[in-house]
Amino acid sequence: MLLSFFEWLEASSLGVFMKDLPATFAVVEAVHLMGLALLGGTVLAQDLRLLNVIMRDVPSNVVTEQGHRWFKVGLWILLLTGVPMLAGVATKCYHNPFYWTKMIALAVGILFVFTLKQPLLRADHATLKPATLKLMALASMSVWFLVAASGRWIGFSG
Repeated sequence: MLLSFFEWLEASSLGVFMKDLPATFAVVEAVHLMGLALLGGTVLAQDLRLLNVIMRDVPSNVVTEQGHRWFKVGLWILLLTGVPMLAGVATKCYHNPFYWTKMIALAVGILFVFTLKQPLLRADHATLKPATLKLMALASMSVWFLVAASGRWIGFSG
């Protein structure tokens, strides 16, 4: 059933558009990578601040609040460009274990950020245990690294 959805997506006008027009996939992928750079940069800035590695002179609440705004922009760019990219190579992705690793990690990352990390970090960071902030940062960097690395391996494994 899921395979038939992927076959339908690749045969759709979006899938044909992504496959058949010269350089379309490359342009969309370039924007996707810019979104990844934005998202990854905000994750690193926020999490390295929570680990007290960078921007020690700026309150961590400020860094995480501002970073989260740009994180959401990067996430939207990734989602809006990821769907057309998938459409162009949907059946290939269906059979690729790195695609599924990325999708699971992406779902975990999104749930982690919006149900655990951001609700916790809305509190005054001075009231939170330093170990909690550090564990939150390490978990965040780990899951988003997995999203990026498995996404990169999609291209290498096909």
